[in-house]
Amino acid sequence: LCHFPYLFRGVKDVLKKRLKNYYKKQKLMQKEPIHGDSYYDYICVVDFEATCEEGNPPEFTHEIIEFPVVLLNTHTLEIEDTFQQYVKPEINPKLSNFCISLTGITQDIVDKADTFPQVLQNVIEWMRQRELGTKYSYSMLTDGSWDMSKFLNIQCRISRIKYPSFAKKWINIRKSYGNFYKVPRNQTKLTIMLEKLGMNYDGRPHSGLDDSKNIARIAIRMLQDGCELRVNERMHAGQLMTVSSSAPLEGAPAPQMPRYRN
Repeated sequence: LCHFPYLFRGVKDVLKKRLKNYYKKQKLMQKEPIHGDSYYDYICVVDFEATCEEGNPPEFTHEIIEFPVVLLNTHTLEIEDTFQQYVKPEINPKLSNFCISLTGITQDIVDKADTFPQVLQNVIEWMRQRELGTKYSYSMLTDGSWDMSKFLNIQCRISRIKYPSFAKKWINIRKSYGNFYKVPRNQTKLTIMLEKLGMNYDGRPHSGLDDSKNIARIAIRMLQDGCELRVNERMHAGQLMTVSSSAPLEGAPAPQMPRYRN
């Protein structure tokens, strides 16, 4: 135990912060609901799985092979629905043994899957049926900035489609968690965030859907603790940018299938 004093100090800080926010929230609830009408109705948690090789050589092109979405209702603080489809990679159609053992996604699964544009169309249809961006306001949320700025960005180029407008802004929960609980960035890995909040990982690590559900559990806890999860990152002209915490709270647009690139 003596080797990990920083871990316990971190846990203590998180607990202290949570207690403080709990009382603050109790006070607020007596006056009015914490988010009222101004907060997103839903948060869509996304955690892609992509093709990979051991050691991830720099020239390797990652392609998305699993597209999960977990729909979190911010009013009930419950996971209301989930979407999951596998994707057939086109540049490296054969998965490495490393990728198969890491993600649990087999060659047979991706061989039978649709290509990315079709899966994206299915995601958009699923989101539309839930009236996101029309009747209900929503925001995307990811664990880190890579899902959107790297994996989705690269995949859209491979598939020769424009980057989808609904995914141009998102909540990077690592940043939100670090700022809210005052912990350094190296302590915002998924398993550490869960551990600090007194939770165990549910499911299989590196399953995109299971990762997304666990990220949603962290988001729920943070909302319970009084954190207003806000969009803090965006894509602009293919580049990752920070969104200021004083920017107005705006929901993502109604999802539309992006046009093909020339």
